[in-house]
Amino acid sequence: MTARTPSWDKTVTYGAVGGTKAADLMSYPPAGFRPFSQRSRIGHGDARWEHAWQSAMTWGIQRKSGLRVRLQDSPAEVTEGTYTPIAFDTTGVPLPPEATDENEVVYGAEGQSFIAPGDSATLVLPLGPLRFKAPCRVIYVVDEPNRKGFAYGTLPGHPESGEEAFVVDRTDDGSVWLTVRSFSRPSAWQWWAVYPILRLVQSAITRRYFRSLSDPLT
Repeated sequence: MTARTPSWDKTVTYGAVGGTKAADLMSYPPAGFRPFSQRSRIGHGDARWEHAWQSAMTWGIQRKSGLRVRLQDSPAEVTEGTYTPIAFDTTGVPLPPEATDENEVVYGAEGQSFIAPGDSATLVLPLGPLRFKAPCRVIYVVDEPNRKGFAYGTLPGHPESGEEAFVVDRTDDGSVWLTVRSFSRPSAWQWWAVYPILRLVQSAITRRYFRSLSDPLT
């Protein structure tokens, strides 16, 4: 019996890796893919900002939208671009990082480890008695003083092929925004056969993404 290939050893199922960064994504998406981009205000103030970006960087958007996130362990060489938060002084100048062990994992306020480039996960969507699995890999991380987030690309077994990005930003007036950008298409003939249903499910989950960060803070 052949051992199953681990998620971290699989390649993504599309060619335009990093394409969600393109400013002209909506006008010139990768050939054959449907683009999507939406930016919505999710709140205001420091508390909302901290909640939003830490949720984004710990798979909180997905978990709070009803998806189950199964993280996969990856070798160090796969995750060598590990995300490390940057601290700033009162004038906005970056502070030098503290000396840490190279294998140390950085955690958010709720104890979840921050997302790092190369991380692999399986998102599980429960629909009644059914469970739909969507393997993915973190392609890049955004880490700026007022803009943070990440994008993942699809792995074999995902119902769709493509990339999706989740970026939280804070504007000068203190407003906090979430931007979701993606390009996608069904990954196999069976998913093409139910494409209208797939689109409806995708739209419903996207609405949950925005609600997940705009709920009242406790």
